Amino acid sequence: MLARATRHIATLFAVALGIAGVVAVLYAWKLPPFTSTMKVTEDAYVRGRVTTLAPQLAGQIAEVAVTDFQPVHAGDVLVRIDDDIYRQRLAQAEATLAERRAALAGNKQDRIVAEAKIRSADAGVASAEATLKVAEANLGRIDKLQSRGVATKREADEQGLARDQARATRDQAKAEADQARQNLAAIATNRRSLEAEVANAQASVRLAQIDLDNTVITAPVNGRLGEVSARVGQYVTSGTRLTTLVAEDIWVVANFKETQVGGMTPGLPVSFTVDALGDAELSGTIERFSPATGSEFSVLSSSNATGNFIKVAQRLPVRIAIDPGQPLAERLAPGMSVVARVDTAHPARSDVAGAAPRTVAAADAPLPNP
Repeated sequence: MLARATRHIATLFAVALGIAGVVAVLYAWKLPPFTSTMKVTEDAYVRGRVTTLAPQLAGQIAEVAVTDFQPVHAGDVLVRIDDDIYRQRLAQAEATLAERRAALAGNKQDRIVAEAKIRSADAGVASAEATLKVAEANLGRIDKLQSRGVATKREADEQGLARDQARATRDQAKAEADQARQNLAAIATNRRSLEAEVANAQASVRLAQIDLDNTVITAPVNGRLGEVSARVGQYVTSGTRLTTLVAEDIWVVANFKETQVGGMTPGLPVSFTVDALGDAELSGTIERFSPATGSEFSVLSSSNATGNFIKVAQRLPVRIAIDPGQPLAERLAPGMSVVARVDTAHPARSDVAGAAPRTVAAADAPLPNP
């Protein structure tokens, strides 16, 4: 009798233990009846714009105006590179530009002189034409007088020679006028070349000015510096890392499983805790979803077209905007680990940037429940 009771107790204990195991599994995997609208992920991090600052030219550092982790504003001077060489290059470029402009101004004067020579040559042609007409008229009169025996043959020959000389003078004047016009055309062609040289010299001046301006490295935006590696006297080249700048605007990227994003939509409230801040809870709002899962952006993409297949839930990055007015948010820094929680049963907010509008695009529409 006692043995039978012992067996019943053992059986009941085994059944209870089995039921407890099943319940534990259902609870751990959030399966019915333990499904919840609260979606949680520990695969989340604070993100921000971290910019590496480097020079665009080579030179020796003359001044380092900042220190590690210092807050800066846009336009603040961070590092100065010795600019003596670049000032001299700018002066050289400006001198070359002045020379090219002087040559262009001289070309203008040459054109004025060439036009005057054309007018003079045209006047010489007109004068030679008139002299030729007089010589031809005189020759005609001598021929008539010679036919009547009044003039001698010698006089007729002399007048014919005068006519030939006048014709040669006319031809020479025309040639000089053509040469003057060719000189004017050459001056016009040379002017285009001089204008191109002036434009090239102006570009050289601008480039030299840009190089001189680039000897001063300034903060592009408001933010805080990382470690400053620049040192006075250090020789740097283009691309040498001087420091990093972390901009003021930060956000959270939470990588939810694809089985968790059902029902999520832009504007949905998010609560999250940061490991560095202990149990303090902060709030945010879903801004937008990644256009693809994280595996699609990996360098080595996977292929499931061959062999056995085991379904693995992929993760979809979700960008979360941090609500303003939270004092602890000022202590957040890019890279901090976050635990994010989203209640898909909570109504989405429509008064924040990135919230779903009344007419929702397909990419921002609420994702269906799995």
